[in-house]
This record gives sequence, structure tokens and C-alpha cells, in this order.
Amino acid sequence: VQLVQSGGGLVQPGSSLRLSCAASGFTFSSSAMTWARQVPGKRLEWVSSIYSDGSTYYTDSVKGRFTISRGNAENTMYLQMNSLKPEDAAVYYCNFRSPRDNSWGQGTQVTVSS
Repeated sequence: VQLVQSGGGLVQPGSSLRLSCAASGFTFSSSAMTWARQVPGKRLEWVSSIYSDGSTYYTDSVKGRFTISRGNAENTMYLQMNSLKPEDAAVYYCNFRSPRDNSWGQGTQVTVSS
């Protein structure tokens, strides 16, 4: 299993970013996928998940601002982040979990600052 992330960066409050997570080594289209984030010194926080049927779930703090999606043809998951706030700043990770595997992307830094 390999998860390769891209996107992220430094943006001003109110701006948008899109994160990508390219997956390989498993049947992406039938797998649930997750985004999580971590601020240094704090616990890893679940952000959003998308299931194979397209159903999506979000932590309350990002509802209405973030959108998780997936492109099964390209084996890639996305996180569109709009109206970013300073408290969204973190290292974001994508995750694939199965009974036999728990794999993480390399992480991508999102910085929100004026």
C-alpha cells in the first residue's frame, strides 16, 4: 500500500486549498478513506471520511467548509478546504485502514496565517 499526498501550503485566512492523496496497492474503489490532521504537541484529529458508496462524514469544525471526494478512475482522494481558518493549520494525513493494513500518507503541511 502506498499513499502519496500533494497540495497544502501557506495561505491567508479565508482562502482555499485542495489536498490530494494518490493511492496504490489496494482496491481503492471499494475502500473507505480518511483525512486526519495533527498540530504539533496535540493528538491526531479525525477530519473526514469517505466510503465506497460515496457517503461522507466530517468533524463538526469543518462541516460546510471542507469537502472530501474521490476519483476512483485515478485512485485519488481529495480534500477541498474552503474558508480556511488559523485553527485549521496542521499537518494533514490521508489514511487507508483494513483488517490487515493501516497505512498513512507522508503528511502535508497546511499553514493559515495573515
